[in-house]
Amino acid sequence: MQNKALFEQVRKASHTLPLLSDDTRNRLLATLADRIEAESGALLSANRADLDRMDPSSPLYDRLLLTPERIRSIAADMRQVAILPSPLGRTLLERTLPNGLRLRRVSVPFGVIGIVFEARPNVCFDVFSLCFKSGNACILKGGRDAEESNKAIVALIQQVLGEAGIDPMAVGLLPATHEATAEMLQATGYVDLCIPRGGKRLIQFVRDHARIPVIETGAGVVNTYFDRYGDLAKGRDIVYNAKTRRVSVCNALDCLILHQSRLADLPALCAPLAGKNVTLYADAAALAALSGHYPAHLLCPATDESYGTEYMDYKMAIRTVTTMEEALQHIALYGSGHSESIITEDAGRADVFQMRVDAACVYVNAPTSFTDGAQFGLGAEIGISTQKLGPRGPMALEEMTTYKWLINGNGQVRTP
Repeated sequence: MQNKALFEQVRKASHTLPLLSDDTRNRLLATLADRIEAESGALLSANRADLDRMDPSSPLYDRLLLTPERIRSIAADMRQVAILPSPLGRTLLERTLPNGLRLRRVSVPFGVIGIVFEARPNVCFDVFSLCFKSGNACILKGGRDAEESNKAIVALIQQVLGEAGIDPMAVGLLPATHEATAEMLQATGYVDLCIPRGGKRLIQFVRDHARIPVIETGAGVVNTYFDRYGDLAKGRDIVYNAKTRRVSVCNALDCLILHQSRLADLPALCAPLAGKNVTLYADAAALAALSGHYPAHLLCPATDESYGTEYMDYKMAIRTVTTMEEALQHIALYGSGHSESIITEDAGRADVFQMRVDAACVYVNAPTSFTDGAQFGLGAEIGISTQKLGPRGPMALEEMTTYKWLINGNGQVRTP
């Protein structure tokens, strides 16, 4: 194991973090937020070195990009985490048994959390703030695309930790190699939980090779169904926001499902997308409805591959259905369990949609772009869990803890 020393150092640091007071953790995060802004120049310079190696037309470019505004937002998110209530030491369940034993189920840290992620350097700050606040150490494994950014970020975090008299190895950074990823996934006894953040291929690799517990996050094939009773004005704004707010994020819209009775409204529904040069992959009915009303060079016939694709780009599929049941079947077949939405003025159909759709977040008359820990009032997040066992949806502070049972007695013994 080439990185055994790093695993050992982070594991050792994890034993000291639960002993810190919440005030100490909060002060450290507030100090780090100030330093992020004060040293933004160095962070942006490191990020520029990464950006210079990437094609600006790549869908990952926006994920990799740091700007002064994004730096300020990162610092603001960290300050928000600092003022949130501590998730540690909460009594989740308490009872006294007939024999007098007092039982309590209390929230505690996992210990060491490993994060495998792609070209999003802000993940380093988000993960550290949530892990540190919840008493966890973390091991970060980023991709080559963000290597210089990640190094600069982790170096700054470790410097601030050391200045505060806290073990700097509360956060560790693995080399940006495939071998390091495999090493983390095999690090039994060192890493308590692995959370992959990235596309379908990364998550599949982690799932197939991990010997440690894994929570799946990130991959988002997102659909929005415009129902026969949908409001056109609402729908136009919702589709535009869900698709174009940030195309590279996991909650961005990938497929618009349209009830066939609303085909005449499709040109108006999609009109704002033309201003962002969104390429539409439309089925035959939708293609016919859009022809002559949407730029021809941005219209393409849909194929089987058009559905179930996480585009992370200014691209979107369109599927026409004859019933809501058909829309539900499309989502069940192609969705990833991340976020789905219906646009309808029929409350009964909205209720059916929310009950039937199997996803972490199911919306009515709102864009999937709201799937975000900060938007949910949870502070920063590590990712959006798309699995059913354990956390589901935004993974914020509360989801960074497990629990243990505390049992107090007075000499009771169990009968044979």
